[in-house]
Amino acid sequence: MAAIEADAPAPSCTELTTERLVLRPLTPDDAEQLHRLLNDWEVCRMLQTVPFPYPRLLADQWIADSVAQRQDGAAYHFAITGVETGGEILVGAIGLKLMPGQRRATLGYWVGRRFWGHGVAREATARVVRWALANLDLDCVEAVVANDNPASARVLAAAGFQETGAGQEVFLSRGGGTQPVRRFAASRGDVSAVPDQPSPEAGGVPLLLVAACVLIDGSGRVLIARRPEGRAMAGLWEFPGGKLEPGESPEDALARELREELGIDVSRSCLAPFVFASHAYERFHLLMPLFLCRRWQGTPVPHEGQTIRWVAPDELADYPFLPADRPLLPMLRDLL
Repeated sequence: MAAIEADAPAPSCTELTTERLVLRPLTPDDAEQLHRLLNDWEVCRMLQTVPFPYPRLLADQWIADSVAQRQDGAAYHFAITGVETGGEILVGAIGLKLMPGQRRATLGYWVGRRFWGHGVAREATARVVRWALANLDLDCVEAVVANDNPASARVLAAAGFQETGAGQEVFLSRGGGTQPVRRFAASRGDVSAVPDQPSPEAGGVPLLLVAACVLIDGSGRVLIARRPEGRAMAGLWEFPGGKLEPGESPEDALARELREELGIDVSRSCLAPFVFASHAYERFHLLMPLFLCRRWQGTPVPHEGQTIRWVAPDELADYPFLPADRPLLPMLRDLL
């Protein structure tokens, strides 16, 4: 793929927050607290890859491995922290391990026993899954829960996971034997987001008018944008643009949206109509004229938390686009 340009902060730098928690990368200073919380049979027995008793040196090694995996983009582990008596306190840990060559990841988490019953796992899980599906190249997050751990199953259900089946898995904490498990998975459609779509109306679905633009640079590359966390279908790619406001023409809407989203100025004369999309989503029907533009003033910079990339036309198929945009990709590739 083409080199990344003007991306959002790299995932390796990410610190996530919720109403009560901070989820941050683990550091060597966490080892002592982590060992104290994790060396507990009631915590360990629900985890597949953690032995019991849990050696102190293993905490140091696991944290070092988590740092290296994050740098390599192979896994993202977070310390779950809160505030107690005015200072930070470690509450637990949560992480995602990416499956090589696949657009899936496995989720694991634990919370120290003294913090059970306060909704910590549910809050951390929902936050990490929303972040992952919006910012990593994933279509699905999977998780496994021991049959005798109904509390964890409730956590996953509250975060939008769907139960997909049953099986057997090895649990090191239980002597390396297999245990019956329940399997769960969450896709983008399962994870709730801030609504940015019209609601269905009596007698049918509303028509949503959106204008989009293919910006083409001097090398023939195309600018695409990834929908940020908090938007419906976050993590999918699209062409810059947006909804028409009352009384706006598609050209006027594009000029406004490109200025707001990317900080560039485009004149109507530089927008060439190309093709349109007509797509039925569940809650609305989208009608979207797509324009081409090769001239603008300024340098595109993401202003709304989105990630942007310049890609060659024959690379567009490598990216998961919004459903309405996908049929347009072959026509655009053939034109350019």
